[in-house]
Amino acid sequence: MRLLISGGASGGHVSAALAVADAFSNRDPDGDVLLVGRTGGVEEALVPDAGFPLTTIRVSGWNRDVRWSNLRLPAILPPALEDGVRVVDCFQPDVALGVGAYAMVPCLWAARRRGIPYVLQVSEPGGLAHQMLRSGAAAACVSFAEDAACFPTRRTVFTGYPIRPGFLRAVPRVPPRRLLVMGGSLGARRLNQVVWGALDGLLQRFDEVVHLTGGQGEREALRLVRHGYRPISTSTDVPSLMAAADLVLSRAGLGTCAELTAAGLPAILVPGTFGGGHQEHNAAKLVAAGAATRLADAELTVDRLLQQLQELDPTRLRRMARASAAMGRFDAAARIVDVLEEVAASARARMPAGRVRVSMSVLAGAGAYLRPSGPAVRRERRVEDLFGQVTQAPELFAHLAQELGTEVVGPMEGVASRT
Repeated sequence: MRLLISGGASGGHVSAALAVADAFSNRDPDGDVLLVGRTGGVEEALVPDAGFPLTTIRVSGWNRDVRWSNLRLPAILPPALEDGVRVVDCFQPDVALGVGAYAMVPCLWAARRRGIPYVLQVSEPGGLAHQMLRSGAAAACVSFAEDAACFPTRRTVFTGYPIRPGFLRAVPRVPPRRLLVMGGSLGARRLNQVVWGALDGLLQRFDEVVHLTGGQGEREALRLVRHGYRPISTSTDVPSLMAAADLVLSRAGLGTCAELTAAGLPAILVPGTFGGGHQEHNAAKLVAAGAATRLADAELTVDRLLQQLQELDPTRLRRMARASAAMGRFDAAARIVDVLEEVAASARARMPAGRVRVSMSVLAGAGAYLRPSGPAVRRERRVEDLFGQVTQAPELFAHLAQELGTEVVGPMEGVASRT
């Protein structure tokens, strides 16, 4: 089977893509897999390091936080959709998987145009990209059972969120002796600053504070290194860090939440306010189950953090750990591969005789569109070509909306018509 996995823009999306790619490769060693992400994204480092082929597309999505930045979309989206078609035509997948965010749109739109079935791995049911692509999906794999009802497709399945291999059920000590602080793949400036301000109080409570700062916090953290405080800029060995932790203080990205519950760890979650507040959705699930407590970003101060920790008595911590472990799933990636195989088999059964496949050797001649991993060799468009794409943007947006059967891109049409 030939599987194309598209998406990116954050460590959580890339982690899900890699988890499914790993599960697919283990099940079908002779199969072919290609990951497609965003040019300049974290996937350019993470995917090659994991040993999978990667191509990237220059693409941006509708920014719900900084609306004026959407003025550039008419210049970016048309060539991105073209690149998506070229990638799909070169790779000729049997099925495609979208793991979320705007980076998955070009290839899944192209797959739909070419009659190739695609599946959505849904971590944010209300996300614009998911809603744009929902009507054409052959199936959807949702991360929470409650999300199945609010994301109807031809076949919506609760699989859980796919996590990377290596996570084991932890046995957190009570009272907790090691605190793990995680701000997501890019770090969290506000969370970092509050942890640094509370460091004296934290080290009175914990034997060790392990702090994943992200690149933006690396320099300041190194200045504060002392006995018991271990800052780490980035790490791909999160399973080991969680296995050694007793309590986690973290943002509420869905990948992080899934890994917390797989490890069975109690957590204090500080949902980020960006991206339309999707992290509130994730945190609410764990809080409702009793696996975590929530601390609002606006309320995150040194005093409030230390007070929250003081309120976590041993009985409550044990109850949180049990609830976290009850939510954890280790088989989500394998379940998603099950769905992909079933969708591909169904499509093959309906395929007209004589459909032509393009061999993998075609990829070698597609260098302009299948960019190598690492520092990307990026195609430069001629000025007149780019101008032509911009002037055609309103028609392309209307065509995209019509084919996807959605009005989600309506605001983009307005931007295009005014440009």
